Amino acid sequence: MSDVNAIEVHELIKDFKGPFRGHSVRAVDQVSLQVKAGEVYGLIGPNGSGKSTTMKAVLGLIRPSSGSCSIFGRDALKVDSRNDVGFLPENPYFYKHLTAAETVRFYGKLCGMRGQALRQRIDEMLELVGLSEARNRPLRGFSKGMLQRIGLAQALVHDPRLVVLDEPTAGVDPTGSREIRDLILNLKSRGITVFLCSHLLEQVQEICDRVGIMKSGTLVKEGRLEDLISLRDRTELILEHAPEDLLTQIRNLVEVTHGAHLLSEAHPRTTLEDLYLDETRDHSKSAHS
Repeated sequence: MSDVNAIEVHELIKDFKGPFRGHSVRAVDQVSLQVKAGEVYGLIGPNGSGKSTTMKAVLGLIRPSSGSCSIFGRDALKVDSRNDVGFLPENPYFYKHLTAAETVRFYGKLCGMRGQALRQRIDEMLELVGLSEARNRPLRGFSKGMLQRIGLAQALVHDPRLVVLDEPTAGVDPTGSREIRDLILNLKSRGITVFLCSHLLEQVQEICDRVGIMKSGTLVKEGRLEDLISLRDRTELILEHAPEDLLTQIRNLVEVTHGAHLLSEAHPRTTLEDLYLDETRDHSKSAHS
């Protein structure tokens, strides 16, 4: 695994022109984060929180007002930084008259692939996303889930080291959502870095190693998922073969009680959903309501 971070965002600020002359709107305000090579990082937040703007800055699609973004140590504004990146936008556009195989071939050629190498890669990608049997079907007959999977195939056709996914399960039914989740875990097992935005907090909790929560353009919480959802002010004791009266006693009594064993000690966890709601709740409004 590379020592260089897959993504570095340093004090990113992005301002857009406001509706009135001389005014601007700050979409992202002093955001810094790192995505390590080989991990799955989830960026979550309410609509308008700045997560999509941050993602676009990482991809070099917009220029920061200040601050910087880099991909594997290269400036994200440089075209060559995106050679190792696959991208699936929230609402990808495909030529619906093309078949699944023709679509993957089209994007492979855009990436400079040709000949036997491309033909083999088409087969590999369709197998990976579970669309081998639909390889000759036009995309106009595909479900939303199938379109998202063909989107993943095109994002992976050139064998990138980093895959950026914007709402990869948006509008997908539960079965399709689970299939895409499994695909992301498959990418992780292959050592591919995944940077994603999602509103499905339960799914983020299942697949992400680290999470960043954005609100009003700022990063309000960021870190390892296990650390974020651990309730530090509580302790959970799990006892084996403990008599009923021991359950009312404190930890120090366990050691002197015959037959009782302290199997583990850990901080109980909240859910990512509860953490998200707490961090993005408008506390000023609730305080005055």
